[in-house]
Amino acid sequence: MASFIIEGGHLLQGTITPQGAKNEALQVICASLLTEEEVIIRNIPNIRDVNNLIQLLRDIGVQTSPIPSQGGENAYSFKADDLNLDYLQSDEFVKKCAELRGSVMMIGPLLARMGKAVITKPGGDKIGRRRLDTHFLGFQKLGATFNRVEGRDVFEISAKELKGSYMLLDEASVTGTANIIMAAVFAKGTTTIYNAACEPYLQQLCKMLNSMGARISGIASNLLTIEGVERLHGTDHQILPDMIEVGSFIGMAAMCGDGVRIKNVSVENLGIIPDAFRRLGVKIKVEGDDLWVPRQKHYEIQSFIDGTIMTLADAPWPGLTPDLLSVLIVVATQARGSVLFHQKMFESRLFFVDKLIDMGAQIILCDPHRAVVVGHDRKITLRGGRMSSPDIRAGIALLIAAMSANGTSRIDNIEQIDRGYENIEARLNALGAKITRSEK
Repeated sequence: MASFIIEGGHLLQGTITPQGAKNEALQVICASLLTEEEVIIRNIPNIRDVNNLIQLLRDIGVQTSPIPSQGGENAYSFKADDLNLDYLQSDEFVKKCAELRGSVMMIGPLLARMGKAVITKPGGDKIGRRRLDTHFLGFQKLGATFNRVEGRDVFEISAKELKGSYMLLDEASVTGTANIIMAAVFAKGTTTIYNAACEPYLQQLCKMLNSMGARISGIASNLLTIEGVERLHGTDHQILPDMIEVGSFIGMAAMCGDGVRIKNVSVENLGIIPDAFRRLGVKIKVEGDDLWVPRQKHYEIQSFIDGTIMTLADAPWPGLTPDLLSVLIVVATQARGSVLFHQKMFESRLFFVDKLIDMGAQIILCDPHRAVVVGHDRKITLRGGRMSSPDIRAGIALLIAAMSANGTSRIDNIEQIDRGYENIEARLNALGAKITRSEK
């Protein structure tokens, strides 16, 4: 198990460019299964989750190969013209799926193109229940049937022919919506998905599928209409910058920056993220497609217009993404004022705050979903300590806390951070951080 050793108190200065979006990459890579023609995907992040998914596609017979870099792009070619469906029944495949959350998005494409797929409970972050009901119900609406395999924690899903249907999703699940869209592109007739997720990742997936010959309308809304087609062809797709990484860099720049430029962020796709930090008092300037975050000697949490305490809560897009609440909590520990965080989607995601409390943060964990942070206004600096990363986003939040703290910190289980952040220690050390990776 690898660890980060962080020497706190060093100011960051300079320019950093976000990687390609992890969540988009997982979706569009799986979408390459929908055609036997070549699909080129650019700006793929070199991170654990994405690399494991690419290997899983290789295992089922997809030809994958990196394309020589042009302008620094991480580009791959995918060609799914000879799939090994027998491998889907193997224990090895089931085991790998159980270790990788993104594997769930292979189900829709395989069901659409091959008429069958295998579902196992996917792995990933330890942040509470991440149910698959939305996926199951959507596939059933399209005409698929499920069969539980006795003695194995898997379901076999099959359909001789998928048929378009109207469906009102029980929740605006991002992965659920993506999976249903990819299954519906080959369904006979028209599929209407209401209460669909509409994050930029989903918009990108729909645009990519349309470029392959799909007929999807209503993109960027929560009402999607999909007219089934007979086949899809190849395409060339560019992944957006990772908005979660952009938000993480804003948090780092606020806590321990001495002037940081975040370059090529795709400002129009950041939604409410910059404003969420501004509500904590963080100054952010938009310059073209860059964000400039000056040194924040003090930043003061806003109040609502009626004077009541600021509340930041996650919500489906265009609301605040839950993936950044951990970072916002850390930033709030050094603000002036108090703020209530309400994590609505996952009941275990706030439990990492006990590690911040051990570092000296003033946080009251009200229940599994709510925490009140009383900011130090930089009068009391967090102190270094030893901790372990429970998930990707808590891991990066703890890294930010350690970088701003007095003394040296150690973060164990950084494989969780590696799942979502590419070569993070080298990129931050280039700005002035002091982070060492230890394999002991």
